[in-house]
Amino acid sequence: MDDNKNNLSPNSLAFIALANEYCHAVENVAEYEHDEFVAMMLKLLPRIYIAASDIKVQQADDELYIDSSLDEFSYDNVKDNMSRVIGENDIYLEVFMEDMKYSDTPISSSISENLADIYQSLYNFVASVKDSANETANGYIYLCKSDFDTYWGQTLCNVLRALHSIYYNTQQI
Repeated sequence: MDDNKNNLSPNSLAFIALANEYCHAVENVAEYEHDEFVAMMLKLLPRIYIAASDIKVQQADDELYIDSSLDEFSYDNVKDNMSRVIGENDIYLEVFMEDMKYSDTPISSSISENLADIYQSLYNFVASVKDSANETANGYIYLCKSDFDTYWGQTLCNVLRALHSIYYNTQQI
């Protein structure tokens, strides 16, 4: 491990490792069967949520930002591969969307798209933090944590609920 990462907190190091593990799993989704992939996500997503929740770092320099390293083709590729593996269970009813308050009709969401959105945030984070100095790495962790707080943390919870439902409903048959 790079000596620059030795001063990162154990929670920060765990979060970086889990983000990398998630990215690897999503990138290799085609190697998994439906139940195997869903089970892996059910084990990995709560760990990511806990690690992100436990992060305590100083606010990042105002000029620091996480570059968008993931191109549209790669995003679409992982989303499409996850959609194929998840199959007919990819679409679920979403109840935690702001628009739901004002809708008379159900709003649907896609597990593969939600997982791809999380992947995009974590991929960009891992790409930014991997070769950075300790102080900059903490800044990237802060920015990713802020994005978790405002965006992808809720997405993670929503998709976890959907994955739980399809995994345990299919396991009982």
